[in-house]
Amino acid sequence: GSPVYIADVTANMKALLERATLVCRANGNDMFRRKLGAAVVAVRRAGAIQALSALNNFFLMSQMIVVGSTYWNVGIGRNVGEVKKDVEGVQTMKALGSNMAWLLKKIKG
Repeated sequence: GSPVYIADVTANMKALLERATLVCRANGNDMFRRKLGAAVVAVRRAGAIQALSALNNFFLMSQMIVVGSTYWNVGIGRNVGEVKKDVEGVQTMKALGSNMAWLLKKIKG
């Protein structure tokens, strides 16, 4: 996941995604294949969907399985810990965790 600065993922997150993509492709393009991923962002106001797209694009281009929830995986808050007050965001994350756990059990067999 990533906080949202200036309507997108942080520069550090963007660098990580780009480097991981290059490493993945240099090693046969299947390092992340069939791994599970779920984008999660924390935002004060704008940019949540752009940040989710950046993360999900990496997952999808890396052949990952993207796990969803009941809504966008976004927590609203400015300072550390404020997203805990976002009732809908917390419910969304709980559903995401439940869906991730369910899928992990199904894949494991």
